[in-house]
Amino acid sequence: MKRIALTLASALVLAVLLCSAAWAGMVAQGKCIEYDKAAKTIKIEEYDINFTPENKYGTPTGTITVFDVSEAKIGIPPEPNDILRIAYTSDNDKYHAVKVMNVSKQDLSKKR
Repeated sequence: MKRIALTLASALVLAVLLCSAAWAGMVAQGKCIEYDKAAKTIKIEEYDINFTPENKYGTPTGTITVFDVSEAKIGIPPEPNDILRIAYTSDNDKYHAVKVMNVSKQDLSKKR
């Protein structure tokens, strides 16, 4: 009886882990180049994760990416040169933003 319960509990934990991995999206961070409210898109220059005192949000990579934000939750509205963190999903080379955080105007490290 204990063996069956242990097996079922293990299967449940495994199922939860697999589902959470499937729901996880991707994240991009970079400088806002353009926020087009009419087209519902945001264009950013992506940053890498090489954080330095000079580049506290990462180093620019030169990669320009456009995100569809028609269904995204957007915190503080972005402006050009703001640093944004975008959680998104990808579908056939189109990027659909789920959440947009304006890191430069909502920097959590300043609140400590």
